[in-house]
Amino acid sequence: MSEMTGLKRTPLYDFHVEQGGKMVPFAGYDMPVQYPLGVMKEHLHTRAEAGLFDVSHMGQVMLTSPEGIEALGLALETLAPVDVLAVKPGRQRYGVFTNDAGGILDDLMISNTGDALFLVVNAACKQQDIAHLITHLPGHVTVTEITNRALLALQGPKAEAVLAQIVPQVAEMRFMDSLRIAVGGSEWWISRSGYTGEDGFEISVPAGEAVDFAKTLVAMDAVELIGLGARDSLRLEAGLCLYGHDIDSTTSPVEGNIAWAMQKTRRSGGARAGGFPGADRILSELHNGAERKRVGLLPQGRAPMREGTPLFATSESADQIGVITSGGFGPSVERPIAMGYLPAEFTKIGTEIYAELRGKRLPVTVADMPFRPSTYKR
Repeated sequence: MSEMTGLKRTPLYDFHVEQGGKMVPFAGYDMPVQYPLGVMKEHLHTRAEAGLFDVSHMGQVMLTSPEGIEALGLALETLAPVDVLAVKPGRQRYGVFTNDAGGILDDLMISNTGDALFLVVNAACKQQDIAHLITHLPGHVTVTEITNRALLALQGPKAEAVLAQIVPQVAEMRFMDSLRIAVGGSEWWISRSGYTGEDGFEISVPAGEAVDFAKTLVAMDAVELIGLGARDSLRLEAGLCLYGHDIDSTTSPVEGNIAWAMQKTRRSGGARAGGFPGADRILSELHNGAERKRVGLLPQGRAPMREGTPLFATSESADQIGVITSGGFGPSVERPIAMGYLPAEFTKIGTEIYAELRGKRLPVTVADMPFRPSTYKR
């Protein structure tokens, strides 16, 4: 941690500075928002070739138990409305932690390593997530925060070809596969998913190996370093949520339009339906619909609409009906895009509403997401 700023630093901090990274505070860390290439070119490079992201600020957590993997899965299912038991060894799944009110405490990735469950949680939530796990999981489960590893993401159509030069086995992986493999005498943990809508990988390596690994990658013509700015525009085009903005402790998975992350077995009538915090509200919304929902939005015009922009039913109506939670310019789709919450009656694709921008009401169309099709290797 930097004593001057009070911000934590990832194992790659000095490397980012050497590479010209512009450092900003993010989730308690000093993180690169962009490099000399600039946000627009970083975004487009990731879509065309391969982008390297430092995501070491994310929480890496291991759950173990002498009672075995099935007992671990059942235990985690008491905190998350996810079919954890169905996650086979060498696979991972997206999920959420919910609270008693049915809101989302965090979203996360859950991997089955064969003898443990490996979780990757959001940086801003990781300490509260770990406390939540320790407090609410049964005594046979040991919760261990992994603090001696770095986490990097390599995303883009050339990610496989690049990483396979170092770890050839990744070429056999498919979307949502996970792998533990010896590389140069160390164990690397690799998953194939991504927060960009592109095919790609997340690679957890011992902290002391992170800089050399990053240097090896950026020495390749296809790879550029990518900061938080382009990470945000990439995930927005992919229609993916940013915790604390598009979903939070007041929004349910149904409102957040991520009910797809709840498998049939955890829904009404399923073999293990319910049994998670907020089940009454969430199962009711699944059956009856939620009063509001997160939707994609296409501003009609060239002006980007940012988080917090209010939404109205008409150009004249006095009452605000919703709000934009993420928005900006989509470099790949070459137009402003956004997402936000609207009452259920306004969520049909093609519905026209209005956003208030600098005192003017401008038309916005409800749109399907993602704004750009994903390219995951299935």
